[in-house]
Amino acid sequence: MSNPTPPVGPGLPETQTLLPDTTTTPGTEHETQQVKGGKPASLWTDAWYDLRRRPMFILSVIIVLILLVMSFWPSLFSAIDPYNARTCDLSTARQGSSAGHLFGRDNLGCDVYARTIYGARNSIVIGVLTTILTTFIGGLLGIIAGFRGGWVDSISSRFTEIFFAIPSILGALLIAATFRGKANSIMLVIVALTVLGWPMTYRIMRAAVITAKSQDFVVAARALGAGAGRIMFRHLLPNSLAPVIVVATINLGTFIAAEAALSFLGVGVQSPDISWGRMIADARDRFLEAPLPLVFPAVFLSITVLAFIMMGDAVRDALDPKLR
Repeated sequence: MSNPTPPVGPGLPETQTLLPDTTTTPGTEHETQQVKGGKPASLWTDAWYDLRRRPMFILSVIIVLILLVMSFWPSLFSAIDPYNARTCDLSTARQGSSAGHLFGRDNLGCDVYARTIYGARNSIVIGVLTTILTTFIGGLLGIIAGFRGGWVDSISSRFTEIFFAIPSILGALLIAATFRGKANSIMLVIVALTVLGWPMTYRIMRAAVITAKSQDFVVAARALGAGAGRIMFRHLLPNSLAPVIVVATINLGTFIAAEAALSFLGVGVQSPDISWGRMIADARDRFLEAPLPLVFPAVFLSITVLAFIMMGDAVRDALDPKLR
């Protein structure tokens, strides 16, 4: 006896091909999200993919890389060593631009171009080291206060508010002036800016940790018996780091500008060390007579600060999905 013919109807035509079920269950769309390069989806991979397509980020990175090369290998950009007194000639003081001295000469007859190139090192080193220290101190205290809560959070928050009540430049000026001559001027500027710069990072890290510690992955880690140190540094830290990185990038340019302000006021980098702020301070009295010794370091300072701020803005936009 032959098998019965399958029913034919509007819902199941004879020529219909049965396809496998491709219906996605709720919640699996995010898990199966297609990611460039075949890597799992994450905030950092998405941010990097977005940053590579931002002209502002690319331009700022190029400027920063040039400045870093200039800082570590200034001899690649200038054959004149401004730290060698023989390269300065008082008889040519405040001389304008010439073939051998593109930016002219300063009040001591030193080449402004060479001093501008070599001045990048101290300015950027101060900005980088201050950013590293403020991020480490503020981040560490912030993650502890946000995770522990209670009296630890209350005491640390009240202590931090004391520093917020002190104007940054005024406080750094007071610290630098008090200990002037008792320590290396570069290290003194770094310490002064660090003492007053870490509270901002502390507040941002604390807020990020308080938000993250109520998430399911932290509850699961507690249930599995993870200790406080493991939860803070293996689970909370990676998930709270994005806003801190954004602030650190922007603060780097801010600290470079703050160093220039302290040096301009006479309590920052001291001779024979060179920085853009020191050069601007030395050239201000003769600006109308010889503007080039002030204009060129001021332009380099402005470009550097702008580059770091542009980079920070681009990173912020890439790490915040609401701004995409």
